[in-house]
Amino acid sequence: MALLYGQQWTREELLRRVGDISQLCGAKVYEFLDGPARGVIGVDVWTGGGLTFTVLASRGMDIGMARYRGIALAWRSPTMEIHPAFYEPEGYGWLRGFHGGLLTTCGLMHAGHPIEDEGGHYGLHGRASYTPAHHLRTDGCWEGDDYFVIVEGKVREGAVFAPVLELHRRITVRLGENRLFVHDTVTNLGFQTTPLLLLYHINIGFPVLSETAELVLPSKQVQPRDPDGGGGVDEYARFSPPQPNFREHVFFHQLVGTRDGDTCAAIINRALMHGEGIGVYVRWNLNELPYFVQWKMVGEGIYVVGLEPTNAPLQFTRKEMRERGLLPVLQPGEQRTFRLEIGVLATRADIDQFRQFVAALMMGR
Repeated sequence: MALLYGQQWTREELLRRVGDISQLCGAKVYEFLDGPARGVIGVDVWTGGGLTFTVLASRGMDIGMARYRGIALAWRSPTMEIHPAFYEPEGYGWLRGFHGGLLTTCGLMHAGHPIEDEGGHYGLHGRASYTPAHHLRTDGCWEGDDYFVIVEGKVREGAVFAPVLELHRRITVRLGENRLFVHDTVTNLGFQTTPLLLLYHINIGFPVLSETAELVLPSKQVQPRDPDGGGGVDEYARFSPPQPNFREHVFFHQLVGTRDGDTCAAIINRALMHGEGIGVYVRWNLNELPYFVQWKMVGEGIYVVGLEPTNAPLQFTRKEMRERGLLPVLQPGEQRTFRLEIGVLATRADIDQFRQFVAALMMGR
């Protein structure tokens, strides 16, 4: 049953009260018509529980704008949405179209800093975010008294005489909830062993991020990316107001999870919502995504923290991972699945429950 407006509703009770279920929960496909985003296909999704977001089908099935009851959850970059035709693959050109948003997909054959490897050049964070999806599909369906909205598409990275990987992404929401589920399956469609590097760049911004916010996660070890960034390691979970000329801090965390591997991270701000608090969390499984990167960037205009589960130890380059035997690969025909849950901690009780879960993980329960 759907929890809406403080009470439970059956399918029959809701359908008697609306002309179409999209009055409460649904998805709308459209095309951007203005500026450098012209031609981008977007899908707006609303859950009826207060969560709304946009899937950017032309940008690797990324998730752009996200709000909860009008409150912005994700950082929006100064580039805004940009058509993938403007992609600059060399070096750090990826940043010219990094829209931010709730989820930017980094991969599929490379994530991390630019590098020359095996005779090829790999620019920052790979091509996935700039690749339009094909077989885009939106759907809504009832399962008993629960209604679900599904947005899915396929993102393929490949070339003639080169490896071919395909990401099948399905994003699902349930009527009345304030969370979404990402289910990704990556398949090696080629006939050679192929590196698979996948980073989920989840970007939390103001007002959830502020000087009263904190990062909550079950971290048993943290390492700064840069040797001169170690001075900020003791403050990785705290945030300041926007700082002029701030230099980004990147931290690599070793997280603990349940016996089944489930773990989580959240940005929580207890000062918002008249002291009730609000948070944005992500849950995933360490058996699928065993590494976690934190991007702390509290500069003026670039005021954001990145929560970034990944399948690769990105403190090393692609070449170093191969040399150390740490490079994730897919064999011909092999598939790998990755699942995320991203949602809102909307009440004090939600926040307390999340913190208790993290505390239990840290205690080994």
